[in-house]
Amino acid sequence: MARLAGRVALVTGAAQGIGASYALALAKEGAAVCISDIRVPEETREAIAATGGHVIAVAADVTSPGSVSDMVAETVSRFGRADILINNAGLFGNLALKPFDQISSSEWDAVMSVNVRGSFECAKAVVPQMRAQGYGKIVNIASGTVFKGSPMLLHYVTSKAAVVGFTRALARELGPDGIRVNCIAPGLVMSDNVKVNPAWAADVVANNVATRALKREAQPEDLLGTLIYLSAADSDFLTGQTIVVDGGSVMH
Repeated sequence: MARLAGRVALVTGAAQGIGASYALALAKEGAAVCISDIRVPEETREAIAATGGHVIAVAADVTSPGSVSDMVAETVSRFGRADILINNAGLFGNLALKPFDQISSSEWDAVMSVNVRGSFECAKAVVPQMRAQGYGKIVNIASGTVFKGSPMLLHYVTSKAAVVGFTRALARELGPDGIRVNCIAPGLVMSDNVKVNPAWAADVVANNVATRALKREAQPEDLLGTLIYLSAADSDFLTGQTIVVDGGSVMH
């Protein structure tokens, strides 16, 4: 039997790349899926529907409380419950590498708003339904850069460090409600946006790969086993944890 049969998942930032891969993997494991992005992720919806999966696609701004509340309400209206939240929406692939004193205040605020407050807003919107069910899984997305202190992306690294703290504190609060909160910290993944970003030129990627015990580029598919584990009953006695998936660049 599929590991997520009967479960309902919400995936933010699902229009392309890693988010689309997450949504497809959850559907393959039997979950009904609500996928969202700043614009309706129609291509991802079509890909899931083509496999026979149950899916709805909505436009949602993760920084807007009203928008994410509507996303959760539509999910529950359509599928009757909400078991899994994948807080994937974030700003990274289009960011330029730059010294911290060249990061504008507006760019800093945008990264913090989407990467940190977006996860907060989505969790806040879905937790009442999970509490009513007495069960839920929240999977946040951080980054291996948190443990490296990677330079030239101070706003991004800081935002993802906040996500690790957010995961731990929220896990403490929601444990009595039967809601597990965990986090995946990927290394540099060759998503669509990373591939076309000139900041990630061949030598930068090669230097990153050289730090890994498993010396190859990471693909979105490399994250899926951990994602499904954290979403499924297999991890029901696991909460507050951050799992680094980066081929052994970070070991902690």
